[in-house]
Amino acid sequence: MDLEELRGPNDVDVERDVVMRTRDGKRLYADVYRPRGGRSLPTLLRRTPYGKHLNDLAAPFTEAHYYASHGYLTVVQNTRGRFGSEGAWYPFVYEARDGYDAIEWAAGLPSSNGRVGTFGQSYGALSQYLAATQRPPHLVTAVPVSAYLGEFQNYWYNHGALELSWTLSYFMNMAQDVLADKGDTARLAALQAMQVDPSVRFSPLTDEALRHLPLRDWVDRFGEGAPFLADILHHETDGPYWWAVDLRRRLQDIDVPMLHVGSWYDIANFDTPHYFLGLSESAMSAQSRADQALFMGPWAHLLPYNQPTSGDTGDIDFGPEAAYPVLEMQREWFDHFVRDGRTGLPRARVTLFVMGENRWRDEEEWPPARAEVVPWHLRGCGPATTADGAGFLAPDAPRADEAPDTYVYDPDDPVPTSGGRYVGGGVADQRANQAREDVLVYTAPAVDGLLEITGEVAVHLFVSTDAPDTDFVAVLSDVHPAGFVQNLAEGVLRMRFRDSYDEPSLLVEGRVHEIRIDLGHLSHVVLSGHRLRLHITSSDFPRWDRNPNTGRRTADATSAQKATQVVHHDAEHPSALLLPVVPR
Repeated sequence: MDLEELRGPNDVDVERDVVMRTRDGKRLYADVYRPRGGRSLPTLLRRTPYGKHLNDLAAPFTEAHYYASHGYLTVVQNTRGRFGSEGAWYPFVYEARDGYDAIEWAAGLPSSNGRVGTFGQSYGALSQYLAATQRPPHLVTAVPVSAYLGEFQNYWYNHGALELSWTLSYFMNMAQDVLADKGDTARLAALQAMQVDPSVRFSPLTDEALRHLPLRDWVDRFGEGAPFLADILHHETDGPYWWAVDLRRRLQDIDVPMLHVGSWYDIANFDTPHYFLGLSESAMSAQSRADQALFMGPWAHLLPYNQPTSGDTGDIDFGPEAAYPVLEMQREWFDHFVRDGRTGLPRARVTLFVMGENRWRDEEEWPPARAEVVPWHLRGCGPATTADGAGFLAPDAPRADEAPDTYVYDPDDPVPTSGGRYVGGGVADQRANQAREDVLVYTAPAVDGLLEITGEVAVHLFVSTDAPDTDFVAVLSDVHPAGFVQNLAEGVLRMRFRDSYDEPSLLVEGRVHEIRIDLGHLSHVVLSGHRLRLHITSSDFPRWDRNPNTGRRTADATSAQKATQVVHHDAEHPSALLLPVVPR
């Protein structure tokens, strides 16, 4: 679909740098897009820290221009402390109250009819949820795309492990804007030298930069560009610092319909369905609880989501059905709630892209009630190291005499990141990683027919180690008949957080610990002749920071030690992959 096909019937006028004052007097700047000659217009608002001039579609026909050409007064605002807006930017902290102020201000703009909807992706999605918790009177709906829950468990940290490559790349990008404004050319040049390609937004960092220890040195490297990194590294356990933007604690304060848009390979895979479920159960009114919808596509953290695509998710193309017109879907939602002021859902409550079969399907709930959690046990008749080992998956419970599997995790030689749910991630062939001696591999027999997995996936493990702290990583994949191994889902657990995120505890050498590794949400059909595979290891670098195995604060670690890891699978320790299977 080209841009001409997206244009609506209205010509658009744009007013630049319109000033709004927050309740504490800060001036925030916005661009206002008006359908020419329009009166009493439904209004849409997007708030962004990335620059109001970068609002997605190829210039000059932006996403805001698209909505305005279809009859919406559309406002795109720079958040506090970004691109000329006054105040200090600190990730998410001001977005609830500033969002409230912006919604009420937009409702009072000339030609607005006072009914406001919000839109935006990633940071701009989480900011919508935060603003909605304040219940601004003129907000009638929101369409957040790809938003974190904003809490310790799955935010800058993921089940205790720091999202290293994304955190550093993200703050590198944000710091450069700040340092350029301050004229700190020396620090700016030093940071750019650590990027693979400084001309690319959110460029990955060099391997040397990512391996640098201790991590706290990055606080000085960023300087005034990202001073909040010091707080993030200091607060390496759950607690009040994180609770300020932990939306799990605020969902009961939201009282508007929402369309929650996410994707199976998205960095917010854990979060988007939880928003839908949480608001379906806890939103303030019965009408708002009923008017929640979930949409999950097959993509990664696309920048942007609004252009139809069947690819851009790593080494795969999901076929023509995947090229879904998400932007038009959002407009139809706004037409229903903002333009027409209606209640009740204008679309299915749940829409899923079922991978493998590569088709869309509507459901009434998430996860489907007919899905049954089925354990596939880790088994073995010999060492399970590498895909050529003797590990396998089976529905039958293990025997009493099955020997455990062992490998050595060396933080100086970590398993490299290969696809997954992160910015720039997606599908990647897992064969190279599954050929390593520090990776345990368990493969199921070839499927005869179809095996549908739709719901939350997890791994239940019994493990031991000789380290006071370490990590375990699990990756689920689909082995294609031609040999390609497609990653489907992955998860990590930093062992000190096995029982609690706010009261971590170190390990006792040799003691067997029962743990759960969450692999997030999935809808995938394993086709006939394909095989399911699970691999277990202790690193995924540089996506997650390396656990040094010493038990020290991770940010302060300057050295690391090897750890001998043991995965037990016998009658007393029935380690298993937990699959939500939908009958066929």
